[in-house]
Amino acid sequence: MSAPTSNESPAESLFSFDGVAALTASWRDGLTPDPFLTVSQWADKHRMLAARASAEPGRYRTSRTPYMREIMDALSPGSAVQRVVFMKAAQVGATEAGNNWIGFVIDQAPGPMLAVQPTVELAKRNSRHRIDPLIEESPALRDRVKPARSRDAGNTMLSKEFNGGILIMTGANSAVGLRSTPARYIFLDEVDAYPASADDEGDPVTLAEARSLTFSHRRKVFLASTPTIRGLSRIEREYETSDQRRYHVPCPDCGAMQWLKFERLRWDKGKPQTACYHCEACEAAIGEHSKTAMLQAGQWRATAAPADPATAGFHLSALYSPAGWLSWEAIARAFEAAQGSDEAIKAFRNTILGETWIETGESPDWQRLHERRESWAAGTVPRGGLFLTAGADVQKDRIEVDIWAWGRGLESWLIDHLVLDGGPGDEACWKALDGVLGRAFPGASGNMMRITRLAIDTGYEAPAVYGWARRAGSAHVAPVKGVEGFNRASPVTGPTFVDATSLGRRIRRGAKLWTVAGSTFKAETYRFLRLPRPSEEELDAGTHHPPGTVHLPTWVDSEWCKQLVGEQLITVRTRRGFSRLEWQKLRERNEALDCRVYARAAAWIIGADRWPESIWRDLEAQFGESVVALKPGTPAAATAPPPTSASKPQHIRSQTREPWLRTRRIRRSRWME
Repeated sequence: MSAPTSNESPAESLFSFDGVAALTASWRDGLTPDPFLTVSQWADKHRMLAARASAEPGRYRTSRTPYMREIMDALSPGSAVQRVVFMKAAQVGATEAGNNWIGFVIDQAPGPMLAVQPTVELAKRNSRHRIDPLIEESPALRDRVKPARSRDAGNTMLSKEFNGGILIMTGANSAVGLRSTPARYIFLDEVDAYPASADDEGDPVTLAEARSLTFSHRRKVFLASTPTIRGLSRIEREYETSDQRRYHVPCPDCGAMQWLKFERLRWDKGKPQTACYHCEACEAAIGEHSKTAMLQAGQWRATAAPADPATAGFHLSALYSPAGWLSWEAIARAFEAAQGSDEAIKAFRNTILGETWIETGESPDWQRLHERRESWAAGTVPRGGLFLTAGADVQKDRIEVDIWAWGRGLESWLIDHLVLDGGPGDEACWKALDGVLGRAFPGASGNMMRITRLAIDTGYEAPAVYGWARRAGSAHVAPVKGVEGFNRASPVTGPTFVDATSLGRRIRRGAKLWTVAGSTFKAETYRFLRLPRPSEEELDAGTHHPPGTVHLPTWVDSEWCKQLVGEQLITVRTRRGFSRLEWQKLRERNEALDCRVYARAAAWIIGADRWPESIWRDLEAQFGESVVALKPGTPAAATAPPPTSASKPQHIRSQTREPWLRTRRIRRSRWME
């Protein structure tokens, strides 16, 4: 057949020799399946890391974190694994591996996907700082996700549509988001930071995984998290039911394969720069320079028989962190710095070792608390106290109120303990509580302080509590409801709106209700009560009390001290054989502990746990405090004369409620919302 001439028509040209060959080649190319890629291969070929989302921008390299290869490939369609559990230290590359999986799904295996962060706010932040750069910087994804240029484009902050699928991002605190759509793929990030229940509708992990059940063997679920407390950790529970894989690496000297254990990282005391890992087979000292080769030659090995063959579990500590990230020297230095503080050791164990913290939960000795009481008058605020909160426990025949002062580092002082007779059915009792809320307390600098926020329990006669809270105003009163379980990431959630009654009239959504994970604050209080105290000589020399120190006055009796430590944390077994931690009463009355929890929740609600340094300095300036804390309980006259009325700030002279919030700078800040 001759080549087509210029006089041939388009139809004649199509059926010419060259036209048929081109058509056949196009047809054959269209029938050729895309090359089979695993998630790690796709990431090495297509993933680009943006400078705003990564410390090492540029092309993603699985060889940088070789231990992530098998984890990512288990998420590939060719793997029989349906659930991947990753219990790990912080900053070992887990989130980026999850993002690689998201990119792979969009490009290679489209389908509905659900990505869950602990809260909706974190989901939005992850979308802006991780998912958007993932799409923008990777050419393979850029054309597959519709641009966010119009209202109906399908690309919003929490939803990304692509051909054949959609990515939904939500928070574990949103039951609506968790049940919004069926999902073949589910990425559950930092599951130990999830709340115990999503809008009181159940466990967020269970709700999320239920969305994938209709996809049967084709589903993929990736759970990743830094663990928290033994017996409460979701990721540990899931890992223990898996095949419990450990990353084994060879010794450079003898070649023995072993997984890295912290106890074999050794150094001279006070000299973390001498840290070396010692082989468990030949005891040879392994230097940091050998880590890269060890990681490249490593392999995952199962150490247990899984309860579910379709679940693969992986555990990794920061000892495996690649060169240039977290060194063995830095780990040794962090361990030495953590000594003497339960909180610091807990953080080290969770974030560096990727292991759970065993909560002691033993009740502190009430006699010890009684012996180390300090002297200041009831109703007065010792130096160091910068704001007041109160906790109210409602009983049948009374309302008990404890007022606490708080300072830097959540150091606290009991200011007053009140028992208001009458109970919730007596209007005189509520009027007495009004008086407590409006009462002014003299501070060490001569100024007057009022209660910033009062948290009141709604467990008994909730309608009466809601009605009083509405009359008192949500800016000053927070009705609270306690729930079981720990939630260290967000021990107080809400508010939600509930119906209230005012002047005999029912008001729909008339009051705000906060939910409090009391176990978290009880465990924190017990840790604070166990903190060591500096000696009198050390205090005179300028030594500070540790952050969180709880100061009790001499006017509290032994009964109150017993109530403060009236519960104990125990481990109980569930019907499914799992263990969980539960607070159990040691005595009938524990109002002091409950009031402490509510007052602590009030401090959380006003944002004290999240205040920047500027707010603490503003408070210290307003109350005449120096940045260096003085010995608690010191009378005002022994330190400095009270300021004259002419020198007092206007917010102190007015003695209005919440006086320390009167500066424009603090008043308008978002932590008050």
